[in-house]
Amino acid sequence: MDLDILRPQSMPQSMLERWRVLQGAASRFNSPFLSPDWPLAVERALGEADRGVRVAVLREGGEAKGFLALRIGAHAAMAAGEPLCDYQGLVATPDAELDARALVQALGVGRLDFSHMLEDDPDFAPFAKGRDRSWIVDLDGGYEAYAAARREAGVSALKDFDKKRRKAEREAGPVVFTAGAEAPGDFEQLFDWKRRQYRATGQIDIFAAGWPMRLMRELFATRGGAFAGQLFTMHMQGELAAAHFHLAGAHTVHAWMIAHDARFERYSPGLLLFQDIMRWMDATPYRRLDLGYGDYRFKRELANAEQGVIDGFVGVPSTAALVRCAAYGVRRAAEALPLGPVSALPGKAMRRLDVMRGLR
Repeated sequence: MDLDILRPQSMPQSMLERWRVLQGAASRFNSPFLSPDWPLAVERALGEADRGVRVAVLREGGEAKGFLALRIGAHAAMAAGEPLCDYQGLVATPDAELDARALVQALGVGRLDFSHMLEDDPDFAPFAKGRDRSWIVDLDGGYEAYAAARREAGVSALKDFDKKRRKAEREAGPVVFTAGAEAPGDFEQLFDWKRRQYRATGQIDIFAAGWPMRLMRELFATRGGAFAGQLFTMHMQGELAAAHFHLAGAHTVHAWMIAHDARFERYSPGLLLFQDIMRWMDATPYRRLDLGYGDYRFKRELANAEQGVIDGFVGVPSTAALVRCAAYGVRRAAEALPLGPVSALPGKAMRRLDVMRGLR
């Protein structure tokens, strides 16, 4: 098979439509991050200058057989839109085969890093160094059927949400849910909360880089279709208590940016908002709420499915590959030691550096 490396904006409409057809042909590709619209939006947000967003197009006999969105740096490539991209994978026909090392050579770098590659991608699985999971709520049978199945499984989370909601209604008045909210003030408040949260917890403020916020605002302005940002809000006492900004695809809503007003924390408004979103989905084409990765109790309890993701890198002989190999070696050695939180420090340092690289 042949490889073409193209800028998203240079891809003809027929090629973008081919990508969408391949994405819709397999449920494992059912994520807005695997849509052709994702690298297009990322490239626009990064600005007019060429900032390295590319699509690797796998071809055979003139026919496009697979697509992988990337961003190329000076010495290494990563997923397009890192650190905001929660999924990466080759969207391809079942018979497509990608030589991952040949891809790295075609990109002109020493290595390709991946952090949320689909676990069942045979082209990248051999290069995995770690595994995580994305927690998924499958609502194919509707909310009531899902809730009944959760109760039968012994999960009390939804019952607890109902108690919280009744308490909020007694003490704070009507709880008002809005899907597809178009209130700019609520949108800006969500990101103000989010940035405060980053600073309070010592995390990198990813929105300080500029382009991530431009991306959010463009997605907020996008209405309808198979790729858009969706703002969900909950008001109590006439004030914004919680807001979610999620990325929506053809059939999936992917949980993304979540924050709430600490004054209403005793009611868990962010969790109540998830419950309202799941109920709302009954009247929409959406059948899956992807809660993303992260080992949180509420995700474990709400999820009735999961998608494995892997991290690792593909390298060719180079200094960049040697450096990454050494970093994984240190991380692996530290995680094997009984040092408690200290064992996790090399892994955290790697992730922090990757976030900083992605924001450039």
